[in-house]
Amino acid sequence: MSPSTTPNWPGESRASMALAFDVDGPTGDAMLNGSIWQKPEYFGFGAYDPYRALPRILDLLDAVRIPATFFVPAWVVENWPRQCQAIVERGHEVAYHGYKHESFYALELEEQRQVMEKCREVFWKVLGIRAEGFRTPSGDWHTHTPGMLLDAGVIYSSSMRGDDRPYLVNVAGHSRPLVEIPGHWELDDYASLAYTKGPNFPSGLDRTASYELTLDNWCREFDGAMDEGLCLTTLFHPKITGKPGRLLLLERLFEHMRKRDDVWFATCRDVAHWTLKEHGND
Repeated sequence: MSPSTTPNWPGESRASMALAFDVDGPTGDAMLNGSIWQKPEYFGFGAYDPYRALPRILDLLDAVRIPATFFVPAWVVENWPRQCQAIVERGHEVAYHGYKHESFYALELEEQRQVMEKCREVFWKVLGIRAEGFRTPSGDWHTHTPGMLLDAGVIYSSSMRGDDRPYLVNVAGHSRPLVEIPGHWELDDYASLAYTKGPNFPSGLDRTASYELTLDNWCREFDGAMDEGLCLTTLFHPKITGKPGRLLLLERLFEHMRKRDDVWFATCRDVAHWTLKEHGND
């Protein structure tokens, strides 16, 4: 795809919006190194994600009639099965996000394969699905990761940052390429709304952005991408935006999105299949 190429979208749609949430729960570095068990406040913050915040997000998506993709570590699926089953039952996509939110860049190929095999087992046992998508928990990947994903039955990734259109990653020895649906930090709620008390910087000042400014930023990103005919996805987290006040922020964002009648609202899986079809690979 050349820099000047604008993707084609279904029907009369000018652009595509692939809303996505990462349901990380209490997984991550603290879970992987065991320090989470000495920091109960971190576990509680993470557990709020699938237990309390996720149901709110699902109710809001029902109200605005927008499909979404949820990237979920398999450990979260194991420990909050009913909440994760509700994602599938309500018509959304669940995709891979590691087992305990591992850094795939730091894993050797065989270790990556073991993580993906565990994820596949859990998703099938608990959710009854073979997921087709993957978002690397660390925002990067190893050279061998695309081939490993294809071997695991994955057709797309939403991990990289190098474009604002879906593109194909060709892998030696594989007849079908991997679709990459890039995300960007501008649409990551952690960048604006995640509060941490350590380090205490800037000392004595607010460490979350104004909700009004955050909404304005997100609406401008959406408008710009849709005007150019691109594909926009998000890196939202229910434990960040699934709280009562912030849910109102999401509600206003979705209302803004719904004002346009030239946008294809789709799951990342739908975008991936469409992209493969457009390039003669489906």
